Amino acid sequence: MKSRRTFIQLSIRLVTSLGVLLSPMLTLIQSAAATMRKVILPKGTDLKSLVNRNPRSLDTRNLEPIPTERFGVMGLQDHSVDLDQWRLEIDGEVRKPLQIKYSELIDLPKIQRNVLLICPGVFSNFGRWEGISIETLLRMAQAEKGVTHVTVRGPRGNYEKVQRFPISAVEDDRVFLAYAVNGKKLPGKHGFPLRAVAQEYYGFDWIKYVYRLEVDRIQTGS
Repeated sequence: MKSRRTFIQLSIRLVTSLGVLLSPMLTLIQSAAATMRKVILPKGTDLKSLVNRNPRSLDTRNLEPIPTERFGVMGLQDHSVDLDQWRLEIDGEVRKPLQIKYSELIDLPKIQRNVLLICPGVFSNFGRWEGISIETLLRMAQAEKGVTHVTVRGPRGNYEKVQRFPISAVEDDRVFLAYAVNGKKLPGKHGFPLRAVAQEYYGFDWIKYVYRLEVDRIQTGS
């Protein structure tokens, strides 16, 4: 009985050790597999054909932005702000909470990405979005070490929506804040002064009229 118990204990330790060693490898394999599963869309793809597709499964490198006038619109469309009073608030797990004016935001280093937005079953847009890296804002606010998520809120008031994104999506700019699209100021119905652009996320996660970022440290299992 003792030898059997010893054998079982050794077996458990071996399996656990192998799990620790293989976990990073399995993660890489899964990531590579996810990339391989992406469908490369040909140039000229009809965006209407994508409304029932998952944006994570699509490689859009060959697509060209469509005119903003052809964009579908979802959610609140008539929210407006007074730019003299408006501020982007950044707080949470930061050492230096910030309130940034619109004029200060557009003077920061900008990024530009061609990103597909899919509103499931309704419409899809493909535009050239221009704005600010959230990672830049986190550095300005001196985010604490070990933060795991950024929560985006907008607009202020009764119609506020909230979406939490993992820090990995922020660090590689898959999620950023846009103040312009297709070379022009973001139209009011599309979220002026700021909207979240969330590559590989469905359109309902693209929060419009953003006014606040909360930097979070979420414990595993929360």
